[in-house]
Formats: sequence, structure tokens, C-alpha cells
Amino acid sequence: MTVTVEYETKLDTKKRCVIRDSKYEYFHVTEYDNGRVILEPRVLVKPTEISRKTLRMMDKSVAHLKKGKSGKAIDLDSLRDKE
Repeated sequence: MTVTVEYETKLDTKKRCVIRDSKYEYFHVTEYDNGRVILEPRVLVKPTEISRKTLRMMDKSVAHLKKGKSGKAIDLDSLRDKE
């Protein structure tokens, strides 16, 4: 691993830390009991976007259903809350 940037920073009055010139907007934070903090960049995907692979699988499933190829019905009554 190569270090590209190192700098000192401090928390502001609202307990925030500034990351300078970051290429990412979101991070996953892991804090350890020894004070070490690891920030891992995250790229969030819009929840309305569905991958091509998922769309293909859904199309295939619908085609199978239309042809009558389907599994047995699942009884979900056992999962209901008992009142």
C-alpha cells in the first residue's frame, strides 16, 4: 500500500472532521478501542436502479411462470404473529 496523502486534522466544535480534496462523498467508518479510525470509501447506488443481471433474472422468472414452470406454493401462515 502506498500513502498518497497524510495530514493532521482535529474535530471541530460539532465533533466533525474534514477530509481534504476527497474523491469520495461517503465513507464506512470503523473505530477501534485503541483510538484507531479507518475510513473506507463507499459509492452508493440509487435504490431505484436495478442491475442488468437482476433484470435478466426477473425476465427469466416471469417467462418460466408464464410457461407454467413454477415451484410449489409456500405456506406463510406459520410466519404470522399469533394474537
